[in-house]
Amino acid sequence: MKIHKEIRFRVYITFLGMCLFGVGIIYKGVTIQFKEGKELNSLADSLHTKIETIQPERGNIYSEDGSLLSSSIPEFDLRLDMDAIPDDTLYKYIEPLSKGLATVLKDNSWTEYKAILSREKTNKNRYFLLKKKANYSQYLLVKAMQPFCKGANKGGFIAESHTKRINPFGLLANRVVGMWRKNAQNIGLEAVYDSMLRGSQGQRVVRRIAGGAWMPIDGSEIEPENGRDVITTIDVNIQDVAENALLHQIVKEQASFGTCIVMEVKTGKIKAMANLGRMKDSSYYEDYNYALKQMEPGSTFKLVSLISMMRDKLIHIDDKINCEGGRTRIGPYTISDSHAGLGLLTIKDAFAHSSNVAFAKLIYKNYKDSIGSYWTNLHTLGLDDKTGLGLSGERKPYFIRDSVTKGRFCLAFMGIGYQVMITPLHTCMVYNSIANNGKMMKPYLVNSVREYGKDIVTTSPKIVHDKILDSSSIVLLKEVMAEVVESGTGKALKNPYYTICGKTGTAQVADKGIKYTDRVYSGSFVGFFPKENPQYTICVVLRTRKGSNNYYGGQIALPIFKEVANRLYAINMHKTKSIAENEKVNVALPIKSMKSDEYNYLANKLNLTAQAIASPAWIRQMSDTSGKLIFNTVEQYKNLVPNVNGMGLRDAIYVLENAGLKVITMGRGKVMTQSIPPGSAFSKGQKITIQLS
Repeated sequence: MKIHKEIRFRVYITFLGMCLFGVGIIYKGVTIQFKEGKELNSLADSLHTKIETIQPERGNIYSEDGSLLSSSIPEFDLRLDMDAIPDDTLYKYIEPLSKGLATVLKDNSWTEYKAILSREKTNKNRYFLLKKKANYSQYLLVKAMQPFCKGANKGGFIAESHTKRINPFGLLANRVVGMWRKNAQNIGLEAVYDSMLRGSQGQRVVRRIAGGAWMPIDGSEIEPENGRDVITTIDVNIQDVAENALLHQIVKEQASFGTCIVMEVKTGKIKAMANLGRMKDSSYYEDYNYALKQMEPGSTFKLVSLISMMRDKLIHIDDKINCEGGRTRIGPYTISDSHAGLGLLTIKDAFAHSSNVAFAKLIYKNYKDSIGSYWTNLHTLGLDDKTGLGLSGERKPYFIRDSVTKGRFCLAFMGIGYQVMITPLHTCMVYNSIANNGKMMKPYLVNSVREYGKDIVTTSPKIVHDKILDSSSIVLLKEVMAEVVESGTGKALKNPYYTICGKTGTAQVADKGIKYTDRVYSGSFVGFFPKENPQYTICVVLRTRKGSNNYYGGQIALPIFKEVANRLYAINMHKTKSIAENEKVNVALPIKSMKSDEYNYLANKLNLTAQAIASPAWIRQMSDTSGKLIFNTVEQYKNLVPNVNGMGLRDAIYVLENAGLKVITMGRGKVMTQSIPPGSAFSKGQKITIQLS
């Protein structure tokens, strides 16, 4: 009996333990379900879902006339959730769907697509990659196919968008417009206006599915706010002219680098800013914004010296100065002219012939005992601070001011543009102030920032200094600068059609490992035109290679100025001079400067308004296959659609937009077709679509 009691006791203890264990399990289950459930569910979800950032569409950068300089285009990764597509639905549409995919995506034949879709359906692939980096057109066409048009839940279609940044005009104004690269340093306007261009990010929830892939949860998206658009002051046509002229000359001279700035006189708008530097393989590329680089200006700085002395009423342009045959000593230093033999000259003639001796003597004599007056005038001209253009990389001017004694002697060199480090943009700004009758304008590159077609930030012309000189002095300075072209170092620019005011400059370089014995020079020409009503100021600077035989500004920079000025005069002639209907104007100079057989043919056979010969492509439209001219006047031609078949994108847009058409482009390469036939009549502002190969 005792043994039986002991056995029953053990059974009871075991049973009680099992009951208590069961109660504990039930208690824990209830606790998890009702007390800890939400927290654990959230933890479980976090292991299988996450929040993903949706990038906004970056804003566009436009030229002043609305041409795209930089734009974001969408690219799409097209995926399929094969488990979401019902079997009967897929196999009902599989053949037309496969044929549609083969036509649109062109990666496989339709039979291959049919086999792929059947295979992935069998495998129940919930994140099958159909096409990577599909374009927008492909995305829309695929999305519209059955059964994909039913959406992600029923049609299984998933599109993941990405952004690609492109420049429709290639490298045109590349350093000014800049580059945007994800997770990399940006430059140019892309960097300066990044906060406005980039917009605000959105979000969506994605969940992990079989195979470790992440799929968006439908309806979880918070849409991003797209970036705003930036409207620049750049004129695509002027920029193109400046870049081509710079490239032609810089290749001819095998120069180290060069820059060409075109500024609108009345406003200070930068219409073009071309920069080219020599690469290791001897090609040229917009590697740096040389318009903002500090460098010794050379003789173009003599205008600053002249302005300073005229502000202080120290000289008159008809005063005489002895150039001493082209060589003099000031203190321990020798100053020489590039051309020996100059004797007693008026200041006007000394400027025209760019006498270093004359201007070194004038500045030293007039300011050696009042250096402060000279610095005050430089401050008035904005030459002790940045221009305020807004692009990163611009440097403040730098002047040698070591000591009073050395400073006095340095004045002589500063008067001729040495021991002065300023940017070409500063020089352009000073010359532009003379063109603008003494009113100095702040240079700027952006007209406005636009959101959904409405300007939210605008930039207006800003006056830096209302009157750097009195009106009579401005008139005299224009005469002095015109004399440079009439009889001085810039006489290669002289022509019977319009008057140019300007100045050549040459400076021997010694910086960053370059010694004077290397014979490296900066040649420049800065000026404006036409004298009677200046429209543009152009600044050109070229840095030569070591040991170059051509280095004077009149040799290497002047040809660029000439080509740009002639083209601008030809294009904008109708804005500054009223031309009666059918009036014929002699434009032989602009024609010859463009170095085109077609232009020379026109010059010899017929005088047309300059507007009609702004582009070689227009000339082609004005003659038949035998070269015989079809039209005698612009009036007969200007309302007919040009033929742009076979042209590149840049030329085609140039021709069509100059004709007054709004251009829509499709594809890349050369123009294959145009929506409005050549020779058809059109109305200004009418849209035309060009298909490129």
